[in-house]
Order: sequence, then structure tokens, then C-alpha cells
Amino acid sequence: MKFGVGQPLTRKEDDRLIRGSGRYIADFAPADCGHAVVVRSPHAHARFAIADKRRAESMPGVRVILTGPDIRHLGLMPCVVGVPGQTMIVPPCPVLAQDEVHHVGDAVAFVVADTLDQARDAAEALSLDWEPLPHVIGAEAALADGAKLVWPDRPGNLAFEVTIGDARKTESAFAKAAHIVSVKLVNQRLVTNYLDTRGVVAQYDAARDHYTLTLGSQGSHAIRDVIGVQVMGLDPQQMRVITPDVGGGFGTKLFPYREYALAAVAAQRTGKPVKWVADRTEHFLGDTQGRDNITTARLALDADGRFLALDVDTIADMGAYLSTYAPFIPYIGAGMLPGVYDIPACFARIRAAYTNTVPVDAYRGAGRPEASYVIERLVDAAARETGIAPDALRRLNFIRPEQMPYRTATGKTYDTGEFDGQMTRALDLAEWRGFPARAAKARERNLLRGIGLATYIEACGGNGPDTATLSLERDGTIRLHVGTQTTGQGHDTAFSQIIADHLRVPPERVMMLQGDTERIETGTGTGGSSSIPAGGNSVAMAAEKLAAQLREIAADLLEAAPRDLEFSDGAIRIAGTDRAIALADLADHAKATPEKLRAADAFVPKASTYPNGTHVVEVEIDEATGHIDIVRYVIVDDFGVSLNPLLLEGQVHGGTVQGIGQALMEETVYDSSGQLITASLMDYALPRAADMPVFTFETRNVPCKSNPLGAKGAGEAGAIGSCPAVMNAILDALWRAYGIDHLDMPATPQRVWHAIQQKRASAAA
Repeated sequence: MKFGVGQPLTRKEDDRLIRGSGRYIADFAPADCGHAVVVRSPHAHARFAIADKRRAESMPGVRVILTGPDIRHLGLMPCVVGVPGQTMIVPPCPVLAQDEVHHVGDAVAFVVADTLDQARDAAEALSLDWEPLPHVIGAEAALADGAKLVWPDRPGNLAFEVTIGDARKTESAFAKAAHIVSVKLVNQRLVTNYLDTRGVVAQYDAARDHYTLTLGSQGSHAIRDVIGVQVMGLDPQQMRVITPDVGGGFGTKLFPYREYALAAVAAQRTGKPVKWVADRTEHFLGDTQGRDNITTARLALDADGRFLALDVDTIADMGAYLSTYAPFIPYIGAGMLPGVYDIPACFARIRAAYTNTVPVDAYRGAGRPEASYVIERLVDAAARETGIAPDALRRLNFIRPEQMPYRTATGKTYDTGEFDGQMTRALDLAEWRGFPARAAKARERNLLRGIGLATYIEACGGNGPDTATLSLERDGTIRLHVGTQTTGQGHDTAFSQIIADHLRVPPERVMMLQGDTERIETGTGTGGSSSIPAGGNSVAMAAEKLAAQLREIAADLLEAAPRDLEFSDGAIRIAGTDRAIALADLADHAKATPEKLRAADAFVPKASTYPNGTHVVEVEIDEATGHIDIVRYVIVDDFGVSLNPLLLEGQVHGGTVQGIGQALMEETVYDSSGQLITASLMDYALPRAADMPVFTFETRNVPCKSNPLGAKGAGEAGAIGSCPAVMNAILDALWRAYGIDHLDMPATPQRVWHAIQQKRASAAA
């Protein structure tokens, strides 16, 4: 099928976006719209009082200033997901701080004026008295004896502690081990930095007592249900949430934020629309951040190098508040710690700590990149300890295809996977065996060359249901309403290809609508790489229903049996003849009732999908400066089915670049006073095109048995395999030259250079 599943179509969205016709949240400006500014705490922990807001309220153009007492009728910002077996005690997170702030950037006031400059002037004029309080930065410091408390009723700053696996079985396996290898790893805190920052335009209809929020999100329904229902106490019908074009989300735009409720209240108070859009520094201070784990891991091996058991202890920094899904992120990550290996016993302990920092929540991969980083760094450490080559050690311990379905020691059930096969293909593409010769040539140029790999697996694609509704319009086009939410992935193109498989219409004849709670029944948005595995199946099921209904109508008109009809080029014809009826004519026929021209369905996943793959990375290091060049990057992935190979490769490239950014340069840094010193793009490094290699990418797909399309989620995979592969390559180079066996991310030139100098100094001593 020219336009169907498997074809590398270019994105139909791109023409509109490239021509400047995209509509992002910053582009929306209703008539007489007020502009808002959030006043934020300059302290990591402090009591405060607003001495006098009357002066600021009387300044030119000011419409309203909301402070804590003005929003006491609102509910708290909720944490909606806990940890199984745990009773979560969630610290109060008010929409505006009442009299105490808990991190730099905590919101204390919301100022609305005729213009943005007037709002900023009034915000600066707001008189606040501050009383700084003791604070704590860093999860290890927070859990240490005698640490200052973020919350007085949370002893030891412990948010929760949970374990996974069998402690006794794991301990017994370690007692019998011939080799025990351990690592301590820092998975540093990150800031998402999507292209368009968050924003909201709020409108209030007093006659209907109804709110409309237009905002950049990863799912309108979740925002309505939390902000409208839980925080504002509304009926769902009282709030409509619309999501326009979105320039990246990566998990961080999935969450409901306080500014959405504040804008709604301000619109109701003023009777006029209110617009707030974050500037880049507000993104650093006001949006959830990602990762921030410190993990100690041990691997037990027998004399032949077979893995016996895995023991992991992780400390996860939650920040000052528990964000929407925050507790669940390290928990679901721990479930994937065994990776692609046949490890009979595993035990993991997760402790979550409160600190006086911005809250941490899901960021591309959400716990699975952290798990992959731990096991893949640990396997390379075991290779160095035992003298077994990294690829050979992996091959010895892979779960074999004949073991599928395979239940891991942490309770995950993999349905498919040919891990040895995709690793072998990746090594061939990377010319793994020819590396020694390339390393020798690099040494002649005074460069250290290293090669590393990571074999990953993740669990995803289990969200839903996302209702998909298809209708045949009078002009012969197909209209799709679907509950997923694109943030730049190309849903319009991908879903059009699924529809083409059933109705044989070209992509330009499919019109998609997402992100409108008033026009779409249900939706979980985009998250957990579920848009194709879950939403795509909803589309396929609705398309199959609509095709059957249209065949019935056409059968009557063409005087043929439905089984003898086929779709072709925007028409339905009797197979093997020239007798046909165009879809437009069919839709206009009296017998084509609205009910028969419309079909809806919602797929409910019964299990996660398990995409997997191998990343192979080759680097060169200038030992005089510590500078790293990635000179080769190979990826072989198993996504079950490649719906659109072109879009798929783009997703893998994007995720991989984010992983490379974490491995080489990105880091969120707080100083001892709790100030975020990487609060702008002047201080927080992001990867540029010049930093990236040319990627070699292939798929080696094994269809998923639990998904009707055979698809496995792909949106986060690049970010999961990349960090350990890059770091393993760097350490391979440093180990060969200097015996350096440990380095934490980011592997900046300064950090690499310092490690080399330390090793040289110790060797000389």
C-alpha cells in the first residue's frame, strides 16, 4: 500500500509548520487579554509575608494580583500516583505558597496587567519580607543523620522507602559468587528544555460558569481532570482544555501546573482572558526536572562469568514536593534493572528524599534510562573484573528467544526479544573487530580511542484508553478525533497511514483533531511511548469498524455482497470490475446516515510492550584537553513493527541526542545556598548539531505478541540506550590508557582531563 503502514512517508504536518502556520501557545492572544507574571521565591527555604500589595495593585494597567489568601478555596496540587504497598503522605503543595516557600522558584504571587511590562513592573514593586530558614540540597545529604528537615513532620527527609525482589534469594546467591562487582553511579539531574516553553490562555464565560484553557500540554484530559476537577472543584463539563501545536514535551508537559489554575482564577476575577507564558529561566525554576538518582549496585557472577544475582540501592531526589507521578518513576525503573539478562535473583531498595529544590518527575524514559544505565555500566565493570570481553559477557548472559515468555526476577514478563541477534548485527555494522587497528591509528595522532556498547530493554506502550473516532465527511475526506496528543512526533502522518491500510485514502484526505476535551471523549495524551501501541490500535479498530459500515452501504448501492467490495483510491469498488462509488458520493447518499458514517473505538492494553536494542559508540579523546568526539554511532533496535521508518528514525535520533547530551554536558547544579546556578542556557549546556555524530540506524523487528499491531513503543528508546553506551566507550578509552575505571556523567572535558591528571599524579607518586 503506497500510503500504508511501513512506508517512509514524509510528515504531512511539516508543510504547515515550515511555512509558519503553526499555532503554539505563545501565538494565542485573545482581544483584551491580560498578561501574567509569577512572583517566585529567591530562597531555598523561607517564611515570608507580603507587607503591602496595594501599591503594586494601584500601578498602571494592573488588573489583579493573586496571593495565597486569594486562592485558599483551591485544592492542593496533587500527587496522583503512589508506590504499590506504600501509604503515601504527600506534603501540601498549594497553588500559591501561603507563608512558607520550599525551593527557589516556589510561586508566591500571580500578577496580571494590560501588558507584560506592566505586570513585570508590578511584580517587582510587590513588597515581601523574607525570613530565610535552614535548607538541604542533595539527596544523600538530605538522608544523612542530623540533616535539616524540608518538612518537619517527615523524619529524616524520607519521602518513602520501597523494595522489589527477593532479598533472601539474592543474599544466598552472593554468598556463592566467585566474583562480586560493584559500582556507585550518579544519574544527574536534568532540565528538559523543549523548544516552546509552557504557557496558558484562560478564558471565563460567566453566563455558563465555564472555563476554557488553551495550553501546551501532552494531554488535555489529564489537565482538565486535575486542574479543573481536583484543584478547582469543578464538574468536568465546566472546563474545556485545548492543546494547540506543541514544540516538545518529553514527559515534563504531561503534568498539571499551578499557573493553569492561577490563570483560570484570574480570568474569572477580571472577566477577561489571561495569558501566561514562561520565559526560559522560569522553565528552569518552575517546571519539573528529571533523573537525579544515586545508585550503588552489585553483581554476583560464577566462575564462568554467568550472572547469579543483582543487588541495587537507589536514592532518588524528589525535590521539595511530590510531583504528579514522581514516586512512581524510580519504582518503575527498578522493575527494569535486570535488563536483557537472565539473572535468577534480584533485590532493589529505593529511598526517596525531600530536598529544597525544584520537584523531580518523569523525563523522557521515566525510570527506564536510569535502570539501563545501572545495569549496562555494571556489566562493563564486570567485564573488566573478569577479563571477559564486554560483548562475550553479554552474549553469555542474554535471555534466549526460546526462554520467551520470560519472567524477570523483578516480575516483568517479556513476550519477545532476540537480544543476541540485534547485538551481533550492531557489532557488525560498527566493525567491532576492526577497532584495535583504529585505536592504534588514533594513538599515532595522540588521541585515545574507545569503543562501548549497551544493550537495553524497556517497558512502555501500556497507557490508555485513547478513544479514536473516525467519520466520513460529505467531501469524501476522513476526519479523525483521537485522545493521544502529538508534541512533534508526527501523529497526523502515522495515524493517516494506519487509516490508509483500511480505507485506502491518501494522507492528505485525513483530517486529524487532538487535544480538545469538548470534542474528544477520552484521552491519556502522549506518554510512556504509547501513542502508536495504544492510540494507533484505537485508530486501527475504529478504521476497521468504519470500513465494514461503509461496505454495507456500498453493497446496497452497488447491488453486491460486502465481501466482494474493496477500497481503492477514495472509492469502493466491486473487486475485478470498474463498478465503483466514490466515498464523497457514498457520504452524500440518503442511506448514509450519520451513525453509519461514524465509528469509534478505544484500545485498552493488556500488557506493556518491550522494545529493545543495542547502541555501539566509538569515541576519540584528546588527553591534553579532555575533549571527546563521537566518531561512530550504531543503533540496532527491535520495535516490533516499523509503522513509518522515516518518523521512527527521527524519534530514535532525537532520544539518542538527549542521551548524548546527558552523558557529555548537561547538569543541573545547585550551590550550597540552594540557588540554581544553571538557570539559563548561558549556564546549562545543550547538545548542538556540531556535537553529534552521523548515526547508523537499523531495525531488527520481532513483532510484539501482546499488541494487535505488533508494535512496541519507540519514542523514548534512544534516551535509554545512549547514556551507558557513550559512557562505556569513554571508560574503555580511559581504561586502556590509564586504568581509569570510573567516571560520572556528564563527562565534560574538565572532568575527563581531571581524571587523567589524577591518574598520572598517582602513578608518578
